[in-house]
Amino acid sequence: MLKWMFAILFALAPFGASAAPGDPVKVVYHMNEDVARAPQALRNARNHLNADPKAKIVFVMHAAGINYLVKDAKDPNGNPFEAAVQTLKSQGVEFRVCEDTLRQRNMQKSQLIDDVTYVASGVAEVSRLQAQEGYAYLKP
Repeated sequence: MLKWMFAILFALAPFGASAAPGDPVKVVYHMNEDVARAPQALRNARNHLNADPKAKIVFVMHAAGINYLVKDAKDPNGNPFEAAVQTLKSQGVEFRVCEDTLRQRNMQKSQLIDDVTYVASGVAEVSRLQAQEGYAYLKP
């Protein structure tokens, strides 16, 4: 039995995010739901950076998760999302948008705020960040 436990631990070892002491924590925030979730997610990122200013945070958006990045999109209180995104970007947070979603929804990059980057596939980017770059996963 002990032999099996060690075999399982060694098999799973490559999937754990192991950072050296002092390295920044890396987190991917996965967004695929409509704007109702965005205020909470942006607030979570602000709180995260308040507690750990060195954290490396990447938002990856696809499906309805891109809706809060549309130019002039506002939260339920009428506040534009762009201001919150700009503030987080100034703190090093990245926002990556799925090009597959844009194609499927017949949207142009010009419809989104300027301070985002684009990836071929949002789901592929989330899994790449986790598997290859050791990012922790958060679903706000």
